[in-house]
Amino acid sequence: MSLGSSLPSYETQTEWLRGTGAESDVVMSSRVRVARNLAGFPFVARASHAERQRVLEACRARILAAGTREPLVWVNLHECAQAERTLLVERHLISKQHAKGKPQPEKAGIPKAATRTVDDPRGVAIAVPGERVSIMVNEEDHLRMQVIRGGLALADAWNEIDQIDDGLESGLEYAFSPRFGYVTACPTNVGTGVRMSVMLHLPGLKLTGEIEKVKRAATDMNLAVRGFYGEGSDAAGDFYQISNQTTLGKAESVILHELQNEIIPRVIEYERAARRMLATKRRASLEDQAFRALGVLTHARLLATDEAMQTLSHLRLGVVMGIIPGIEVTTVNHLMLLVQPAHLQRVLNTEMDQDQRRAARATLVRSRLAIRQSM
Repeated sequence: MSLGSSLPSYETQTEWLRGTGAESDVVMSSRVRVARNLAGFPFVARASHAERQRVLEACRARILAAGTREPLVWVNLHECAQAERTLLVERHLISKQHAKGKPQPEKAGIPKAATRTVDDPRGVAIAVPGERVSIMVNEEDHLRMQVIRGGLALADAWNEIDQIDDGLESGLEYAFSPRFGYVTACPTNVGTGVRMSVMLHLPGLKLTGEIEKVKRAATDMNLAVRGFYGEGSDAAGDFYQISNQTTLGKAESVILHELQNEIIPRVIEYERAARRMLATKRRASLEDQAFRALGVLTHARLLATDEAMQTLSHLRLGVVMGIIPGIEVTTVNHLMLLVQPAHLQRVLNTEMDQDQRRAARATLVRSRLAIRQSM
């Protein structure tokens, strides 16, 4: 079955996967997300179909009128096939919740997964070609806008999203409380409505057994530690997202300073110290892991998604530490996207079952790495 689409090409190198930016050996990306709701409308979970449609139309008109630094592509998610929505989740442009739609009241005898409305009015605006900006409409809140940058770049991401927010607010009336700040569907977002997060590659801390200490320290500082796809996801391939949990009573500048200048640099140094220790005291083991990963990726005939992510993580560590020559970190980063189920099926332009995807994934990785090693 063909999976033709007007969505961005799967071969597009999204900015945060290019391996550029400050501290990019450890920091994959920086993201700032802002949650807003329109005054005079119920929250998405309580709104009727007609009310969500009116929110969608009002937000879409304002988003396209205000614009961003790069051209915007608008996607009506309720008109997309499941594979296309999953593709956007894999690219970190929409959330899993946004892909599914608004939960409906459960009914006796109907599975919970079937109580979501496929045609629930919702959409997303995506800035192309870099895909730095995505603005979701009718997710948990009426508006969820985000900017993603490669490397440690929270300040740049904040400055850009602040301009976008101002542009939208000039034509939309936000729900705002003089006492509490911006009003959101989830109480943890009330106040500034801002979440800042950094995605870190921490294989050194994982290998040295120090990762749990980092998690506990982050929790003690009221930070959230999540996996590759954010809330509710696992740390696939030793990737972790660290973000602020407090939005009420803290100014955006304070949140930004704490993460950008204090907390994240400390985690980066812990990871680099772990890598230095591995390189001096456990060099043979470190090299063995990197070359074993390369061997699996260039010779395996079957690869599950989790195995592919873990071995690519080990390969990435070998590349950034200079152990594996002839492969660029950009290639490894991009493969982490292409091995995901929706991207894999888009590459081959056909739907596949799990067994077929395992074979196709192995073939794809072998071919991409073989090309790069021969260059």
